[in-house]
Amino acid sequence: MSDTNKQYDQVVANSYDIFIKKTKDYGTAWRVLRTISVVDQIFIKALRIRTIQDLKTQKVGDDIASEFKGILNYAIIGLIQLEINNATVEELGLEDTATKYKHSAQLAKDTMLSKNHDYGEAWRAMSQESFADLILVKLLRIKQILQNDGKTLISEGIDANYVDIINYAAFALILIDEGKHIS
Repeated sequence: MSDTNKQYDQVVANSYDIFIKKTKDYGTAWRVLRTISVVDQIFIKALRIRTIQDLKTQKVGDDIASEFKGILNYAIIGLIQLEINNATVEELGLEDTATKYKHSAQLAKDTMLSKNHDYGEAWRAMSQESFADLILVKLLRIKQILQNDGKTLISEGIDANYVDIINYAAFALILIDEGKHIS
């Protein structure tokens, strides 16, 4: 499990580095995104991964690992937007943005540690294709929750689905780093 902790922290740190650099370049323009728009951004990335997996070729430079990093970062953006609860044209300062990112990443890691305990790191035996498919399932669930005005009867909410998306993307990145899933 200690390897998982270190590996998880490393893939999140790599994604965080990209996020912070893009925040310095673009600011927090993503603040205008409503939940459905965040979901659609992740959906596009997950579908691109699936297409590359199926066709075994690509024409655009970003590889599968880059797309999983983008998915992880957009899911964190989704959590931040849910926490703020007001999609608007309003810049967040870099320090505040970094704090919110780290808080959301820690929530996802805490969830991962609890689930890893119960499931015994079953994700290590999963295929990269399954991670892409499960991310798509979570996105479709979020879309249905939105159609239900954000309400669920017995299911987890939007935030829990974002957390699972973060963790699936992190698991895929760990396995890519280990050379078990060629990207």
